Amino acid sequence: MEFDLARSVGPLVLVVAVAAVALTSVMNASTVFTMVLPSMIVFSVVAFLLGMKHGEYRTTAR
Repeated sequence: MEFDLARSVGPLVLVVAVAAVALTSVMNASTVFTMVLPSMIVFSVVAFLLGMKHGEYRTTAR
């Protein structure tokens, strides 16, 4: 299956958005949107880039 940017980032954005909205049921919304959401975004971008680079390495290292 070929992945392009929209197919790769789309589910990631969906998961982060659902998690942020779900957290507002147990935490104050201002805390979620000012502290938790930015850290979730940074972590997901770093994990995505590391995973992408690892996948590129795995496909070329054989």
